[in-house]
Amino acid sequence: MLVVFVRTFIIYIVVVLLMRIMGKRQIGQLEPYELVVAIMIAELAAIPMEDKAIPLINGLAPIFTLFFIQVCISVINMKCLWFRSIMDGNPSIVIRDGKIDIQELTKSRYNINELLEQLRVKGFANIADVEFAILETSGNLSVIPKSQKRPVTPEDLQIDTEYEGLPVPLIIDGRIQYDNLAEVNLTADWLKNELGKFNITEIKDVFLASLDTQGKLFFQIRKER
Repeated sequence: MLVVFVRTFIIYIVVVLLMRIMGKRQIGQLEPYELVVAIMIAELAAIPMEDKAIPLINGLAPIFTLFFIQVCISVINMKCLWFRSIMDGNPSIVIRDGKIDIQELTKSRYNINELLEQLRVKGFANIADVEFAILETSGNLSVIPKSQKRPVTPEDLQIDTEYEGLPVPLIIDGRIQYDNLAEVNLTADWLKNELGKFNITEIKDVFLASLDTQGKLFFQIRKER
């Protein structure tokens, strides 16, 4: 029983590390060859876990081989455009200038029901509101609405806006993020003083605290929902 546990633990750690190294894409964003590699690795990992008679190295060797192939393909993809087009394919413009490209739909084996469904998911119930729709190599549909149907922006109204950056987390789960404090040139003493203004004396009671680019401190204590 202990042998099975150890073998399973080792294979699990190896597979997780390799998948982590191969990238951060979600399943729905994987290219076809990446999905094949992920499925094959999962199948190969299950074999030595199910059969103790198979040496562990015999199960890990093909997994590392697939990992090596995947890394090589990724490197070549970054450097070679024609190889990238073969492995990843090219985006397909299925709606062009407000009209459905039936030939491109047929070529991509993408039917009209799927197109309408994805347009609704993107918030476009009326196909007449769409200028371009592009079927990406990952299978996602990118939609560019007609100019008259786009949301109004401050630029359209000639309104000046202030810069909005990303808030910096200063406390996460009751722990001070010292690197982030140093990044904004602040100290833990300053943070404690600011929290003290709200009668918060224990850092461990703060679930999250962040500082926006306007210098406003947001925080939430653990007892709040």
